[in-house]
Amino acid sequence: MATSHGNPPPRFDIAHLLDTAAISVRDVACGGECRHRSAEECVVATRLVFPYRGVYLRHVGRAQSVADANHVLLFNAGEGYQVSHPLDGGDASLSLELADPVLRELAPKESLRAGEGGGFREQSLRIDARAQALAALLRHALRHGRIEALEAEGLALTLASRSLGPRTARAPGATRARQRLVDRAKLLLASNLGRRWTLAEIAAEVGGSAVYLTQAFKQVEGMPLYRYQLRLRLARALDLLGDDVDLSALSLSLGFTSHSHFSAAFRQAYGRSPTEFRQAG
Repeated sequence: MATSHGNPPPRFDIAHLLDTAAISVRDVACGGECRHRSAEECVVATRLVFPYRGVYLRHVGRAQSVADANHVLLFNAGEGYQVSHPLDGGDASLSLELADPVLRELAPKESLRAGEGGGFREQSLRIDARAQALAALLRHALRHGRIEALEAEGLALTLASRSLGPRTARAPGATRARQRLVDRAKLLLASNLGRRWTLAEIAAEVGGSAVYLTQAFKQVEGMPLYRYQLRLRLARALDLLGDDVDLSALSLSLGFTSHSHFSAAFRQAYGRSPTEFRQAG
């Protein structure tokens, strides 16, 4: 990873999970020391980055993206960016680097820039529940040595294809002011996953009316606030299910009213119970 002079870049803890001719998979954790924009840096190869714990902001020129578990971040080779961490706790992401021929065959042509060097047109895309589950299964299986390279490659390609394909929801055009308002709401939800917010409380915190915030959030993210928060909570559960956690305590810590409430929401999103997912991973 190349960096420029100036404030120090974030410090990373990187675990190499898979390296083949077609795909490299990394588990990347960051301590989150940069409260304000870091020095500019860039990656040497295009990557798909799936945040699964914590949240941060990525800045590319004047554009800003909230990196949380509901999105895949698209890092283009050689394109400068900065990061900042408005919340404590740091972050962790699963990073996929695809060989250029694989990426160009896999990604829809309209998602890539024309010309030599290419890269993605968008900075981030929203992913669905299935993509969240695939990323978690891939990470847990590789971390614990429960998957062979060939199977892991297939799973990684399925994850990339699903994240870049037609199931991915593109946000319609929104003004910069609306985008920033929605970003503030997303950061607020991520700051305390167990809190049961009301719409009035969120609107008061981010600076806008409840009606305007509701409309702006639906326009930018394509889903209401409560569903976005639910997806963040369930993604956190996907992360923690790799450990030996008590499911009842986990349910309550994430804001669910009971273990059965959590299990029902989890099954509806991912097609299996938390216990079944833990066994599969």
